[in-house]
Amino acid sequence: MSVPRTTVAAAATAAALFALASPPAAADEWQGSSGGVDGTDGRFFLTVSGAQNTWIRGVQLSCPEGGGHHPHASEACTTLHRAKGDPGRVAGAGHQCTREYDPVTATAEGNWNGRPVVWHKTFPNACALDVATGPVFRF
Repeated sequence: MSVPRTTVAAAATAAALFALASPPAAADEWQGSSGGVDGTDGRFFLTVSGAQNTWIRGVQLSCPEGGGHHPHASEACTTLHRAKGDPGRVAGAGHQCTREYDPVTATAEGNWNGRPVVWHKTFPNACALDVATGPVFRF
């Protein structure tokens, strides 16, 4: 009996996500703290998804080298360094947004200085996400 390619691809994707996952946390919470000498050692799988998961995109970010597939990796790592690896403490951009309601959910899962990080928050729209998180979720 042969297994369809879509089943194999779905299983591989699930396995990759499972390997990066940490214990679940409550919404808008961060688990972990910086524990290294300079607070720059981290690796995250970042995602942004639309309302009711109608779409999703994600990238890997490795700091301090700014590795992974993040288009603004260096700036994102610098921003996370200032926030001690806590996406909820990021000082984002200061621009204005419209009041359009088109919710997006951002997640960050991985580690910072060997400690697990699990964070997610829903924002009213993509602009509000950018204001709150700056370059970290700009992909």
